[in-house]
Amino acid sequence: MRTFVYAAALALPLALLPNCKKDSEGMTLAEARQALDESQLSSQAMNLTSSSVDIATHFTIGDAVEAAADELRTFIQSQLPCADIQVAKGDLDVTYGAKAGNCTYRGHTYTGNHHMTVVRNDTGDVQVDHTWTELSDGRVAVTGSATVTWDFSDAERRVQHELTWTRLSDGKQGTGSGDRTQSVLEGGLFEGIQVDGSKQWKSNGGQWDLAIDGVQMRWVDAVPQAGQYVLRTPKGKSATLAFSRVDTTKIQVTVSSGDKSFDFNVTTLPDE
Repeated sequence: MRTFVYAAALALPLALLPNCKKDSEGMTLAEARQALDESQLSSQAMNLTSSSVDIATHFTIGDAVEAAADELRTFIQSQLPCADIQVAKGDLDVTYGAKAGNCTYRGHTYTGNHHMTVVRNDTGDVQVDHTWTELSDGRVAVTGSATVTWDFSDAERRVQHELTWTRLSDGKQGTGSGDRTQSVLEGGLFEGIQVDGSKQWKSNGGQWDLAIDGVQMRWVDAVPQAGQYVLRTPKGKSATLAFSRVDTTKIQVTVSSGDKSFDFNVTTLPDE
């Protein structure tokens, strides 16, 4: 078992013994730690952009795109008075931290730029395009774009993204794309979302491919609280990362590869 403490900017490993079984074809402990680190950083970027996407869902369906954009401006101003907001037709250009006041939403304190375009706002057919430039919560910074569409019959939204992310504590980067569906957790959107789909990215470790199966993400957590990832590493090895909540701040991540398994605890600490 290993414990990772997630604080304002990074996760720190504490030396505890792993639970593992020997198998020459499975991952080594070092590879398991790398897989967890890569997936955790990717999750942080996904969580940040997902909370940002949620900002752009607060408008009346069926109105003209210009009316939807105006309604979004009113909502963002009410939640994030720190933002400078420029509106033109169906476009909003938002710079976080440009003004005094609250800049925290869904557990993230924003800086950077977020451009939104309400492309369609028909009943049952809604599309909002997003572009982020150095969007950050002080932990990770994200630059890139996403297309978000709603499927009201299935009560879910689809997010297709192209992103580059940087962990601010050490400068570690990843660049990738993904196609995900998001639905609301049982506790409501205020608690978080469930994600299914896939994504892939490149880092200095190589090419990573990830399948996402029933992953439940609370806005405040460092890693998902339930579900699993199936990860293919640059060395061609596969691993399953299963998530299970231990208590209000601690989540156990079990990394399984071949006949080996490694348990890690990830603890989310409040910002100081």
